[in-house]
Amino acid sequence: MNSIAQPIAPDAAIPAFCEGIEHFAAPWPEFDRLGAVPLISEGSTAIADPTAPAAAYQTLLGADALRYLTLQVTGAKGSGHPGGFASSAEAYASLVMLGHTHIVTEVGHHAPGFYSAMFIDGSLEEMGIHTVMQMRARFRERHGLLGHLSGAIPGILAPAGPLGQGQHFAMAGALLHPGTLFPVTIGDGGMGEPYVLNAMMHFHTAYPQVTNFLPVLIWNGYSQEHHAMCSTWGNQEMIAYWKGHGFEEVILVDARDFDDSGQDSAYADSTYFSLEKRLAFAGAVLSGMDRAARAALGGRLTAFIVKQMKGAGVHTVGSKSHNLYPKDTLDQPHIIEGLKRRALNPEAWETVRANFRRAGGGPAAKTVVTERELELPELGRLPMQEFPVGDKAVPATAMGALVAAVGKADPRYVVSNADGNEASAMKNINDALKIRHPTLDPLYNQEPTGQVYEPLNEDACAGLAAGLALFGSRALWLSYESFAINGWPIVQTVTQAMAELRRRTPAMVCMFTAGALEQGRNGWTHQRPEIENYFAAMMRNGNVFPLFPCDANQIQVAYEWATQASNKGMVIIASKSPLPVHTTLAQAREGIEKGAISLYESANGDGSRVVFAVTGDMVLLPVFQARDKLEAAGFRVRIVSVANPRRLYRPTDVAWDSVSQPDNLFMDDDHFNALFDGDILIGVTGGASGSLEPVTLRTRAARRDVFAWKRGETTASPDELFQVNAMTGEDIAARVKDLAR
Repeated sequence: MNSIAQPIAPDAAIPAFCEGIEHFAAPWPEFDRLGAVPLISEGSTAIADPTAPAAAYQTLLGADALRYLTLQVTGAKGSGHPGGFASSAEAYASLVMLGHTHIVTEVGHHAPGFYSAMFIDGSLEEMGIHTVMQMRARFRERHGLLGHLSGAIPGILAPAGPLGQGQHFAMAGALLHPGTLFPVTIGDGGMGEPYVLNAMMHFHTAYPQVTNFLPVLIWNGYSQEHHAMCSTWGNQEMIAYWKGHGFEEVILVDARDFDDSGQDSAYADSTYFSLEKRLAFAGAVLSGMDRAARAALGGRLTAFIVKQMKGAGVHTVGSKSHNLYPKDTLDQPHIIEGLKRRALNPEAWETVRANFRRAGGGPAAKTVVTERELELPELGRLPMQEFPVGDKAVPATAMGALVAAVGKADPRYVVSNADGNEASAMKNINDALKIRHPTLDPLYNQEPTGQVYEPLNEDACAGLAAGLALFGSRALWLSYESFAINGWPIVQTVTQAMAELRRRTPAMVCMFTAGALEQGRNGWTHQRPEIENYFAAMMRNGNVFPLFPCDANQIQVAYEWATQASNKGMVIIASKSPLPVHTTLAQAREGIEKGAISLYESANGDGSRVVFAVTGDMVLLPVFQARDKLEAAGFRVRIVSVANPRRLYRPTDVAWDSVSQPDNLFMDDDHFNALFDGDILIGVTGGASGSLEPVTLRTRAARRDVFAWKRGETTASPDELFQVNAMTGEDIAARVKDLAR
């Protein structure tokens, strides 16, 4: 088996789906006895006996089929990543043969291998890909097989691109679907990400009964361009690392233990072994994976590790196998040699396809849980409290009461917060839903069955909430705006995935409180509202909505609206301080649904009209102070709350028509001009200026300016921070007077 297979007879029958495969080979020894009849019989979902000789044989056929397709497809474009998946091929094939097809990954570079699996099981037929030639043509093409995993591809459960995210999807799936195994492949190149095992350890502490997710570490010694940072570890050191993070069962299969080819590296390429040793290695992976799956489904936190050289069985090994370049095409000798080494006979392709099609009950595109909508409990009318205009109320607390109601109505609802709900004036959430913690303590609202998830890690908070939303359940991520950047990348990943999904799923809802203006005494570490420009840039994606409620009434409407939305990213920014109430609930709803609403208009007069376009709540304080000064000087003033700036763009500014569950509601010119026309327009925000772009793009005001956050400082009060940032009522009024000259 360590030599290039001989070609088949020219008159051999080739299955139709194999059109595009350029190299076939003669059958392996004993194919008629061990490989000709698929072990997963019609009507079955998995092999009956993982220890049977034919089980290892057909698992290895599946692994080589995956390797062949991965190299053939990437070579067709001289682009893509074959090496990492190649070292996982026996592990992936074992999961399929065992009927565990709910497989996610944190390694976006494994995409061509996952797509190969979806091709073999027939899932890609849903997008018109029936042959290898069609798969080759649509790899890394628009409306085809994206270079990194996307949930838009039939059968693929979750996206993968940034490292350190896949485990969140596996845990979310496991939480929502007890009894179903959710394996997640993890690359050792990503082991430098501190969040992977950290997140799983906290999740297991909070949900000890949920063990039906299975991390599968692909330990191949290399990352993208160099040796992996854990490549010098010994096997026992790696096992101890996982056990130190709470894993009770750690099963490691090392290809080197089966090597009869004299390889020098600590990481062996099993494809150079004799057939006997290749089968022994495949059998060990298969039986080890079976043991791991049974342990995970049986209540033990389990990890499986396969140790094998990166690039095993493709065109080269190590980091050099990671990526193909324009010169690595199908007519190049090193690619041809790699393909010939993995070539199978046509009958073997038929066997592999039959096994993959039947595993798990059918093609993944028809059987995995993310291919259908999760049934959600009805929420009914949320218990809104209308605060009187002119009173003061805490926006965060007002929203917290509604969050509690949603959690009571939906037992699967999870609220995540790394820095504590109490610190954000949302203790009412903890009072109602309880913090999930193994220590029962009423003083701290702790219960083992609570719905509030509080790891001190923004990535873990955002990850579980985003994973649950993507997999079809309601969730909410709460944070300080200053710290949200640490968890935002997975929200960006998930909202983009939601934009591509073929099904409805609840919006990913976030609420970030403790705005920079409230955090003076903590200094600049707690004053980082620049992330608002990140949100603002994502508005143009088509399904991201930053919301800036102006008071305690409008935040209730914003949360209700976000909770009812589908396939969108909803980001609510609000304060935790008592602030004036400017709107009735009806006015609040108008502001959210239309995008903006006037909070104040001067009585008729002859002076210049000044329009303030404001995002935020606390920042309205200096704006109203400026109003008093300007009216005293003869100006007419209108104050407009920009609550939902995405609605203020022009339709051509936003890719709204390219997303799932599109929202094509935009304020028309007549209504926009009625709100924002004036002699002078001043945009004001307590955060970054990007949220005001829709207004500055469309305003017809001849003179305009923007007041926005500049930097943090240690101060005793919000007023002092307004002074540091030149955003006091005096500053604003003075600038208007300058513009009026």
